[in-house]
Amino acid sequence: MKKTLLLFSFTLSSLSAVFAQTAQDSLALMAQAYQTYTDSINASMKYEKGTIKLSNGIATIKVPAGYKYLDAKQSNYVLTELWGNPDRGSSLGMLFPEHAGPMSDSSWCFNIEYDEIGYVEDDDAEDIDYEELLTTMKQEVTDANTDRVAQGYEKVELVGWASNPFYDADKKILHWAKEIKFGDSEENTLNYNVRVLGRKGVLILNAIASMNDLKAVKGNVHAVTDIVAFTDGNKYENFNPDVDQVAAYSIGGLVAGKVLAKVGFFAGLLKFWKVIAIAIAGAGTSLWKWFTGRRENDERRTLNQPERRSLEG
Repeated sequence: MKKTLLLFSFTLSSLSAVFAQTAQDSLALMAQAYQTYTDSINASMKYEKGTIKLSNGIATIKVPAGYKYLDAKQSNYVLTELWGNPDRGSSLGMLFPEHAGPMSDSSWCFNIEYDEIGYVEDDDAEDIDYEELLTTMKQEVTDANTDRVAQGYEKVELVGWASNPFYDADKKILHWAKEIKFGDSEENTLNYNVRVLGRKGVLILNAIASMNDLKAVKGNVHAVTDIVAFTDGNKYENFNPDVDQVAAYSIGGLVAGKVLAKVGFFAGLLKFWKVIAIAIAGAGTSLWKWFTGRRENDERRTLNQPERRSLEG
């Protein structure tokens, strides 16, 4: 009987080890499948270099050294299908670092858009109280969360400035950065904004990244501030007050604009894998405790059984 119990105990121990190994193998296979999927997504993207004429004809982009350009169609796919942003179809393209892609672990990019809001007057640039503006922006983001959640998206919190607003009056370029928290995400998102003023609107270059990328993005902002060239007739100095529309707001209004950030599938899938890993590890731990608990009880019963018989006899 004792041999049988010891054999049973050994079998339980072996099964627990097999289960733990199976769980690890399963997790490894899942991680491998995810890596294969992300690699295939990155490999499917077709990039361009050189001087790119934007599809709306407003401007050209000279792709800087160390970067590659993803066209408008692919960029809108990345934003909506891969990163889970609301479908706006407004991207004119993306600039990715040379050795990165939309599904890379440390992926970040500059998303390019154009907003035909009219001619932005810049005579208020030196008078803006950006801390007061930040307080207003935080409240507006909070107020918008009801509609955002109702549409199936995570709530958003504007944490603060990641880089204070700065306007270059000579180049007509404005840039600033916001730190944003999405839902319960452990890692905040960096929203680095660049605006190039034109005759009828502004060209937008938004850096979409995590806060861990702040140093890299901030160090590369200079690389994208001089790559935009408005086409003839669309330059800031081409403004004609007799026929052109003036924007409803100026520099401060640009800084207070709405948020577009990297959310959804990419971050959500990483959370999903983390949950799976924890679930498997938890199940393995529970089963191990069950197995070892049963074994310890069996061993105690085996050792105590002769003594009980002696007392009972």
